[in-house]
This record gives sequence, C-alpha cells and structure tokens, in this order.
Amino acid sequence: AEIIKLRFSVGDMRFFSLFCFSDGSPIATNGQPFPWTSMRLPKAVFPVHYDLSLHPNLTSLDFSGVVRIQLDVREDTRAIVLHAKQMHISNVFLLSPEGVKPLEVLEYPRFHQLALVSDTTLTKGRKYEVHLEFAANLSDSFHGFYKSSYRTSSGEVRVLASTQFEATFARGAFPCFDEPAFKANFTIQIVREPRHIAISNMPKVKTVELPGGLLEDHFDTTVKMSTYLVAYIVSDFLSVSRTTQHGVKISIYAVPEKIDQTAYALDAAVKLLDFYDDYFDIPYPLPKQDLAAIPDFQSGAMENWGLTTYRETALLYDPEKSSASDKLGITKVIAHELAHQWFGNLVTMEWWNDLWLNEGFAKFMEYISVDLTYPELQVDDFFLGKCFEAMEVDSLSSSHPVSTPVENPTQIQEMFDDVSYDKGACILNMLQDFLTPEAFEIGIIRYLKKYSYQNTVNSHLWESLTDVSLHKEFCSKSNLQSGASKWYSGEELDVRAIMDTWTLQEGFPLVTVEVRGREVRLSQERYLKTDDPSLTEGFLWQIPLTYKTSASNTIHRFLLKNKTDVLYLPEEVAWVKFNVDMSGYYMVHYAGEGWNSIIKLLQHNHTALSSNDRASLIQNVFQLVSIGKVKLDQALELSLYLSKETEIMAVTQGFGELVPLYKLMEKRDMPVLENQMKGYIVELFRELIDRQEWTDSGSVSQRMLRSYLLLFACVRNYAPCVEKAMQLFNKWKESDGKMSLPVDVTMAIFVVGARTPEGWDFLFEKYRSSMQMSNIFMIELTIVSLHFRMLEQSLDGAVMKTQDLPDVLVSISRNPRGYKMAWDFLRRHWHTLIKRFDLGSHTVSFMVAGVTNQYSTREMLNEVQSFFNSLTEESGSEMRCIQQTYETIEDNIRWMDTHLPLLQNWLNKHSGKLVHEDL
Repeated sequence: AEIIKLRFSVGDMRFFSLFCFSDGSPIATNGQPFPWTSMRLPKAVFPVHYDLSLHPNLTSLDFSGVVRIQLDVREDTRAIVLHAKQMHISNVFLLSPEGVKPLEVLEYPRFHQLALVSDTTLTKGRKYEVHLEFAANLSDSFHGFYKSSYRTSSGEVRVLASTQFEATFARGAFPCFDEPAFKANFTIQIVREPRHIAISNMPKVKTVELPGGLLEDHFDTTVKMSTYLVAYIVSDFLSVSRTTQHGVKISIYAVPEKIDQTAYALDAAVKLLDFYDDYFDIPYPLPKQDLAAIPDFQSGAMENWGLTTYRETALLYDPEKSSASDKLGITKVIAHELAHQWFGNLVTMEWWNDLWLNEGFAKFMEYISVDLTYPELQVDDFFLGKCFEAMEVDSLSSSHPVSTPVENPTQIQEMFDDVSYDKGACILNMLQDFLTPEAFEIGIIRYLKKYSYQNTVNSHLWESLTDVSLHKEFCSKSNLQSGASKWYSGEELDVRAIMDTWTLQEGFPLVTVEVRGREVRLSQERYLKTDDPSLTEGFLWQIPLTYKTSASNTIHRFLLKNKTDVLYLPEEVAWVKFNVDMSGYYMVHYAGEGWNSIIKLLQHNHTALSSNDRASLIQNVFQLVSIGKVKLDQALELSLYLSKETEIMAVTQGFGELVPLYKLMEKRDMPVLENQMKGYIVELFRELIDRQEWTDSGSVSQRMLRSYLLLFACVRNYAPCVEKAMQLFNKWKESDGKMSLPVDVTMAIFVVGARTPEGWDFLFEKYRSSMQMSNIFMIELTIVSLHFRMLEQSLDGAVMKTQDLPDVLVSISRNPRGYKMAWDFLRRHWHTLIKRFDLGSHTVSFMVAGVTNQYSTREMLNEVQSFFNSLTEESGSEMRCIQQTYETIEDNIRWMDTHLPLLQNWLNKHSGKLVHEDL
C-alpha cells in the first residue's frame, strides 16, 4: 500500500507563512487561530463508533456522505480535532446529554485537520456524538476513494470506485481520526445503482430501496480497527465463493470477463486462512474474507480487514497463460495479506515508526505459510533474495533503522520500503533461528493474544518472546537447549537487548573471520559503501553467529556481543563457513587465506555447502570488493565455479553480481570491454543454458530458472537461443497466435520475435485485442521497440495501464539505447508522476533509483544532482531515495575508477579459457 499525496509541505516556509501567525501558531482557513499546533492528533477525544453513509456517483465521479462519530472524552476540552482532506464539510453539530447544538468548524489544510469547536466544555468521562456531512470528488490517483476503470472485450469502458486508505488517506474519503491508535467500530451504508454491487469489510445485512430507483446496502458493524483498514468498493464485479474448515466464507471478486481466472486464488485463500487460524491459535474474527482484483492499483495488494484488495496480476491466474513465477507470486501475496489479518489488523503498531511490526511480520509469515501449505512451490529458494535486496539499501549511509521516528505523510510513506518489509523479515528469521521455531511460535501467539484489538510498540514483542524463552515449563518440553541456550551461558536471555541492536540502528554488521590453527578471531564493523570511514564508527550489534567447518556438518552457535572475540575449534580445519544458510542478517569476510580455502572448496566440491550458503558467498565476496576488503580478481575466481552451478538462488545471485558490471559499462560507451564481460557471463552459464528445454516441465524453481536463463541468453544474442525462439515465434505467428506456446519461455520468444517490424506489429495487435495478455508482455514489447510515444500515452492509460508505467520506465532505463530516454521522461514528467504516484511512495523511489542506479560518471551525477536540487521540498527534494541515488552513483564511480583495469586484465587472461569439466 505505497501511496501518499502530500499537498502541503511541512518544511516549505513560504507556504508555512500562509497558515501561521508570526509566532508560529496555526491559522485556520477563515483567519481564526486554530486550536491545535501538532501534526499528531490530541489524545483528549477518542472515537468509539462511526456510522458512515456514502453515496458515490460513478457518472459524475464524486461522492457525498454523512458520518456520525460516537466519542469518548478522556480530558476536558472544547475542541474536537480530527482529519479531513480536500472535501467540503457542512451541517456539523454535536449530540450531547443536553441536546443538539451546532459546532464551529475550523479547517487547517496544512495538517489535513478539522477542529470542531463547542461553546461549552466537553466533560471527561461523558459520551458525545458528532454529526458531519461531506462531499468530494473521487480521486484520480490510486489512493483514498478513487476511480478505476476497465475496458470490456467489446471496447466498452466501465467505471468502478474503490478505496486505498493506508497510510493517511481515509481522511480523503470521510472525516475521521486517521491515526492507527484511534481504533473504533464502523457501521457502513452505501448507496448504489441496481447495475452495481457494493462490498465492504463486513457482510451485507440488508438492502433498502430508495426513491429514484437507487439501492442502499447496509453492512454489519466491524470489529474494533484502525481507519486505514476500512474498505468499500462499488462495481459490477462477479464473485466465486467457498467456506473454510473454520466456517469463514471466502470470496474472490473480479471483473466479469476475468472471473474464470479466480479458481486458484480461491483455493489458496481457503488453505492459507485455515493455516493461519491454526498456526496463531486465534480464530479469524470476521464471518467472511473477500479478495478483490482491482483494475487500477498502485501497490501489490492491501490488507483491509475482511476485504483485501489486489492488482489483477497479483490475484488472477490463468492456467493456460500464467507462468510458474505468476503462481508463486500470487500465492505469496495472498499469504502476505492474510497474515496481516492478525499481524497489523488484530494487533496494530502504535505509530508508523514501527510499521515493520506489520510489514516485516507479514513478509516473514508469507514464506513460513507458503512453505508449509504449498511445499511444491519451493518458496524457501527465494527468501534469501529478500535479504540481499534489503542489504542493497541498508549498505548506504542514507538508510534508516527498522524502527525510526516519522511525523509527516511523506516520511510515513517512505517507511514502506525494503528495510521495513525485507530487513524486518530477515531479522525475524534470524530471531526464529536463535530462539528455535517452537519458542518463536509460542512467543508470537502470546503477543497476539495479549494485544488483540490494541496497539503495540517494539518492546511488547520482545517481552513476549523473552518470557517464553525463560519459561521453565516450556524449556523442559521443548528442544530449547539446542536453540537459544547454546548461544550464551550463565546469563539471562534478554531478547530486547539483542534485537534493539537490529531495530534501533541502521545498517548491518560485517563480521571478519580469521582462522589461525584452532583459533578463530572475530571482529565486527558496520558494512557501508562509503569513502568516509568515520561513518562506520559507533555501531555494535549482538550477532547470533552460526558456523560449520570441514570437520563436521554440525552447526555451531555463538552470540557475538563485543567488537572482537575469539573462538577455539576442537581441531584444525580446511575451511570454515560462517552464517550457515545465511540465516543471519550480516555479511562475512574471510581474512588471511579464508577466501582462498572457500574458492578451492567451491571449485572441487561445491555441493559440500548448501545452495543458500553458496549464494551468500557469491553475494558477500562481490559486495566486499565494493568496500576494498577483497580484490576483484579474487571474486571473479570464485565466480568460475558457477559453470557447475544448477540451483536457482546461487545462479540468479551470480547473475545479480556479474550483470551489473556490464550494465555500468553500457552507460559509458565502452563496447569492447562490455562485450567481453557479456561473453564471459554467457560462457560461464552456457552448459546450463544448453540443457534448458523449451517446455513447462519441472519444479517451480526449475521452471523459473529456465525462464530466467533463456530470456538472458536471447537478449544476449546467444545463437542457439535466438534460432529456437525465432522458429517458435514464426510458427506462432503463422497460426495467428492460436498455437499454444510454453508459458515459461514466452517472453524469450516474444523478445526475439519483436525485433522485426512485422513481428512487433503482430505482437502489438495481439496485445490490443486480448484482455488475457499480461501487462508484463507490454513492458517487454516497449523495451524492444523503445517507443517513446508509448511512455507518453501511458500517463493517461491510453495504451497501457498507468499503474504499469513505473515498470516500463525502469525497464527502458536498463536498455543501453533507452536510458537517456527514461531519464528525460522522468525529468519532464516529474510533477505529473509525483501527483499520480505520491511523494515518498515506494513507486516514486523505485522510479528514481531504477532510472539512475546504473550511472557511473561524474557528468551524470552532476546532471542528476542539478535536477533534484532544483526541486522544492514540496516537490520532493527531501526524499530519502534522492540521497540514496547520489550515494549509489558515487559508489558506481568509485567502483569503475578502481576496478576497471583489474577487470580488463582478468578477462583478457581468462578469455576463451573457461573449462567446464574440471576447474
């Protein structure tokens, strides 16, 4: 749910002066003093119950409504301060024990606040109710109460209205206390035309006929929940339904012509909700759970309680046209949103600074649940990639702690990033490994039961986990002695002390290991891509180290609390591997002869280590090159073993470290070295590419690896791949697109086929005439053609959905012929893009980083800085992603300046000498 629109900048002093007296006190729009000075709402009044009636008009694209809010007054006050944004407020009055009386309405748009001022004091402990009428336009962005549309197969455009309230957008749909700690119950009524249906968080209890042929649906009262979880949709969707073993009705909603693509999502939702019901030992508290596929949706999905919403591509599965990757992705997204029904909905963070308690847990649980309910999807093969992605941003000085103070909507929206989601999940995985899965599960169940329908902070979770780990009855029943007690001796376990080092400071540790006989010397420092060593000072983590050696398969454990320490092995060993399976969120540097011993092991017996261990070694060694700990030629020597690698995580990590090297060169116009590097990668994986079949056979991991390898090979013009792809494309074209192609290799076939004008035209016509052809197809088609006109038209959704524009833009930026076009487009349309996708949103960050992160020249850095320095705070100058962009380009410049001669020499030395039988 990555969507924020900050209309009023907190720091823009010119704007500030319009809404404040000279002493800084706020002025309402009518010129009177506004009675509240903070962006956060006062705690004098809490909502208890909202009675919300709405009438959206899908013809005029606006809506009106009435809300009555029952209040609990906790401190004497004359002002009720709540949120409303860009709406007309009228007919406001207070219902009190003394009767009905009007309230003065003061508006303070800078903080999206309303003050309802009474001429008498509202008394602590007494119950009151406020009544407000409101009206606004349906939003034309992807948040609040917004307009969506789709085109039927006959060309008719149909309109619907849907909601997306996380994080701060409920205030744009109805006046409310729009902060997560202001939980309340909601009773909702929606007026609609007979041709539409309305759905909301709770089941419909009745429909009332109104004058003029309109209908009003009344929904049951919700459980106590935060405003950002309220949801409602007015549409012409159809649905399919089933009931879980626990008696919950599951329904999948979609546009009529795609309802036949809902069967898989229905099966997955039923199975996963039953799993969570049992795992958490807390019954899902609502009678139903709807999953709705929305034609226009900015993020992947949203966890609204009882009505989760999704991009169509994140929910709909066509067995004839969807890939193995699609199936895995849909299952994970459903698992993520259903995990939120407990983590986030039932127990909610007190404030957005602890968003990771929602998102880190949901990301972690999506892997736990899918592994146990759909083992054939092999989801464990992909978890490690999340930790690598988190480390990418966490290795910059502009990163932030998992739990970090935020105040304004842009800052809140910036929390929806890889640190909150992926780092959050990775440190929870590390903690589970530390405590044992049994202790961890019991601890989180206690946490959920203790804080149901409440709000929490970090420390509440650590207390629940510490209590379980020290509980004698549990310790005697479980295998805890093989878990946490192995990490320390004679000390009381303090989960909070350990985990505070992971959540309250940014970054992650680099552990240096030096083996001298039986002695293992350990030291820790912050891993940071910088040329300023002072930035790495002052950081210390409590690190749950794991390691194994050549002597045995036993996993040894040690809690490193200090800057340095020493371990003693029972005997001398040929090699030692720390961070077993990379269950810990840290990198390892093997000093002395350490890396040489690991390279030797990989060359002669790489399967002595797990595929996750091999992937982590690839990632660690190349990242250590970036900070000067390892020489590039040593990392490249390690990469030679990849010619024998077959497992997806290690192979894709190999690509992930090697491909960016030639991507940097593509933007520097150095074709000779660039082509040498491309040739090395193709040759390294040639035997694995040659072994791929052009079918949909094999396990999910094998199928995803096939898609990856064949697409890479075709893009790199590997002749056998291009010939096979063209042969299949021509057959498909001759059949007028009716021939069934293997789903997993379709993209490789289309990329080759679209290289001719005739092939491109044929593909584009098929895209336009088929509702089923995925938007990712359009993305690839645009990359191949580099049609700038398509980018322009995507802004208004003429050719492709605007929601897909960011993916298209970033994909074009990675093409050597398109990166300047993408950068020009981003600059030219910046103000349109931030209005459409919102300041601070993950989508804007994705575009900024994606378009610029392969630049490696001082000229391009100056050009990027010049543009972003020209912005005001209101138009994004203070966004964290801009600082991350500067750091990334600086790092690229340092890397190229330092390592290009080494790379040239190494490739010259190894050109044509790659031996596949025995390295």
